[in-house]
Amino acid sequence: MTHIFDPRPCILGEGPLWHPQREQLFWFDIIGQKLLSQHKGEALHWRFPELVSAAAWVTRDVLLIAGERDLFLFDLESEEIETLVDLESTNRQTRSNDGRADPQGGFWIGTMGKKAEPGAGAIYRYHKGELRCLFKPITISNAICFSPDGRTAHFSDTVTGRVMRVALDADGWPKGIPETYLDVSAEGLNPDGGVVDVNGNLWLAQWGAARVAAYSPQGDLLQTVSFDAPHTSCPAFGGPDMTTLFCTTALQGMTPEQLQSYPDAGKVFAAKGIAKGQYEHRVII
Repeated sequence: MTHIFDPRPCILGEGPLWHPQREQLFWFDIIGQKLLSQHKGEALHWRFPELVSAAAWVTRDVLLIAGERDLFLFDLESEEIETLVDLESTNRQTRSNDGRADPQGGFWIGTMGKKAEPGAGAIYRYHKGELRCLFKPITISNAICFSPDGRTAHFSDTVTGRVMRVALDADGWPKGIPETYLDVSAEGLNPDGGVVDVNGNLWLAQWGAARVAAYSPQGDLLQTVSFDAPHTSCPAFGGPDMTTLFCTTALQGMTPEQLQSYPDAGKVFAAKGIAKGQYEHRVII
């Protein structure tokens, strides 16, 4: 059911994005400071001077990328960079981590300490020129994703073992207090990146568990998809019919024994015909 989509191992693969106009998958190796892609069988990559972790699409050729110190626009063709807004630019302790565009055209991005220092990070939203801090303190920001109707956002602080959800207003800003949607702490699971399909089910990568697990809107476990790498980090739906589940993985944190047992760790995997995903939303600058 699953296969290797891209054989290049990432130290910390993250942030997969299926660009709906280009019909092309992009992803990051955060520690390697790279944006990677594949197009018509050609392996592509772009290296940056600082850590990069997540993206959204603005136009066919321009991505919004979350970097270590800012959100910036990146032209895939010219490779020109334009800073959009600073992101904890004076704090050298932190970096960006998980992020995703919301249905209202905003971009949510989490930060965290480079050594996962407790409470060093936060979750922000950029929308039409404004960057606003939404939730803090956060230790490891993850699982940022949205219901198809745009009324609910999900996010996680991985160390808590919980995925939270919060109601959104018509402009996509949180209203009310976040509540626990999913608690997997008793199972010893670590929620990492997540994405919501067209039916409102959340597909959650679980770091250390070699899988992506699907949960209903009520929090019931529906199914799991296993990958041949222990540190599954973030899923994304894509492909011509949006029914391929991609998943980034990581070498980071693996023991020598694990590295020998999982020779495909760090690569990007794909599983076809899993469920139908939402098209990734365009960020409105």
